[in-house]
Amino acid sequence: MLETIATKAVEQNEAVLTDLAKKIWDCPETAFNEVKACEWTAQVLRDAGFQVEVGCANLPTAIRATWGKGHPVIGFLGEYDALPGLSQKVSTEKEPVTPGAAGQGCGHNLLGVACVGAALGLKAELEATGKEGTVVFYGCPAEEVLTGKAFMAREGAFTDLDVAFSWHGSSTNNLSVGTMTGLNSAIFHFSGVTAHAGGDPHNGRSALDACELMSVGANYLREHVTSDVRIHYVYKEGGTAPNIVPDKASVWYYVRAMSRQAIEDTYARLVKVAEGAAHMTETKLDVEFLGGCYNTLNPVMLTNLTHDVMEQIAMPQWTEEEKAFAETLNEKSQQYERVKASGVLENGPLCTFVEPVEKRDGYGSTDVGDVQHIVPCVQVMTATCNLAAPGHSWQITACAGMSIGMKGMLYGAKVMAATAMKLVDDPKLVEQAKEEFLQSMKGQSYKCPIPKEIPIPQPQK
Repeated sequence: MLETIATKAVEQNEAVLTDLAKKIWDCPETAFNEVKACEWTAQVLRDAGFQVEVGCANLPTAIRATWGKGHPVIGFLGEYDALPGLSQKVSTEKEPVTPGAAGQGCGHNLLGVACVGAALGLKAELEATGKEGTVVFYGCPAEEVLTGKAFMAREGAFTDLDVAFSWHGSSTNNLSVGTMTGLNSAIFHFSGVTAHAGGDPHNGRSALDACELMSVGANYLREHVTSDVRIHYVYKEGGTAPNIVPDKASVWYYVRAMSRQAIEDTYARLVKVAEGAAHMTETKLDVEFLGGCYNTLNPVMLTNLTHDVMEQIAMPQWTEEEKAFAETLNEKSQQYERVKASGVLENGPLCTFVEPVEKRDGYGSTDVGDVQHIVPCVQVMTATCNLAAPGHSWQITACAGMSIGMKGMLYGAKVMAATAMKLVDDPKLVEQAKEEFLQSMKGQSYKCPIPKEIPIPQPQK
């Protein structure tokens, strides 16, 4: 098994890292409101000797913490935002801490801290060896609304990096060279004229009719887009009573696809559908563009290098208590029968293997894709929950607050730190990563999908 100064430094900082992860889990904060998580994370980095800037790129809860000098400049992309409505105790029953409150249903209390651990590990080995290199930790808010890193990129936050690492908890230990979709998000607000729906409906102009006609048009649009496109929506507002013609209604749409070009083309057509609905109903349309992100662009060479390191580092050893906890969660998961049929549970309820690198495309989205269109950036995933845990679920929240999540977090930190040190030891690897990145970009350059006129959201008071 591979043991380095960097991986040992992660182990030596275990108490600090797990304490930070538990504090963030105990105090879940949603997108752009991660005030305490930002403060606590920044303090750990200050205590470790990093130069820390809070409010990086004009985002109040963003962090840029640096240590070292010269090249390579290696970034670690931390996150810490929670999901609304996923409050959950460390329990095998669905049992919120506070009903309706937020919770770490994607394990972001672990995500930022894994990257802190990797930064501390790389710093320790650079100090011990006297080698040149700059460690940069980014605290990135609001991944769950897919705009935090795009706002940071709009301000030039990642341009000085040579390479970057991102980590996320998962049900398995894996890396992929596949693509996850990018996205545009917008709310379509329609304004009409109210009237008594029984007494004088002819004087009304229904905003709800406009929303429904837009949805009809969007459904017809689905037939005429490429197979990678996904269009989905929810109604935000639709009126107050059946006998009142609604003068206000709104519908929130996501457009996803495997490329920014497909996203932008489809989104432009969706806007035309909304305009048509407004014309048909004689209502006024206001488009509230919330933002967007890029599809992922996973680097093949860096991914394979990281996978080789992952296979060499000792995986977490699960206790009988942890296995029993995970087994109970698996049996309560709506995915249990499907996961069981796949054979993945034959070796136990928690992951005990490293999956081979595959080109698996996924239809979720992450704003890590924005960074991957600026600099070579690899995504690492290690097991932090039971094998049958559904995404964004109370089961993930429960595991993220206990030893299962903490062990996977520390394993991920070691993988990133050890891989980063290989890039320091062999500068040719960095050059290869940059060459591959330029080839993947095919002469294009990153253009932030969020226009300058859209303001950065501020923490809620």
